[in-house]
Amino acid sequence: MQFGRYFEEFEVGATYKHWPGKTVTEYDDHLFCLITMNHHPLHLDNHYASGTQQGRNVVVGNYVYSLLLGMSVPDVSGKAIANLEVESLRHVKPVFHGDTIYGESTVLDKKESSSKNDRGIVQVETIGYNQDGVVVCIYRRKVMVPKRPAAEGTDDAFEAEQPRRPVPQRD
Repeated sequence: MQFGRYFEEFEVGATYKHWPGKTVTEYDDHLFCLITMNHHPLHLDNHYASGTQQGRNVVVGNYVYSLLLGMSVPDVSGKAIANLEVESLRHVKPVFHGDTIYGESTVLDKKESSSKNDRGIVQVETIGYNQDGVVVCIYRRKVMVPKRPAAEGTDDAFEAEQPRRPVPQRD
């Protein structure tokens, strides 16, 4: 199973459909709000939220963004040296408890590093949508990823793919 991509494996225009989706529960939303100290009643207080234009609790946007970011790791940044920048972030439509979020990322650009020849920078746009196909969140980011190591294709490829994994001791 592949986890992330080397610089050479990204192609401008390629789209990676992240799997699986995640159904957002009330517990997920409330726990995220409490951990991040976002105590806005729109997210936590059902009675309060029932009197707003949405008529119910709205999932906090940073959770939706974080969920999509996490979904994209195996396809986009699993081998990242660094997440460099989130260029833009838009919450397009609200997410509610019980919605299932899916995501996909499209490679917008890639360029080799001008200072180090063992890496490059990849720009992606990630779109999140619910079970009805309604787009709920869009963001763009830049990720620094390594180029394929010289060991790739040799017995050392396993170590390059899974760094610091211990070797089992056999009797």
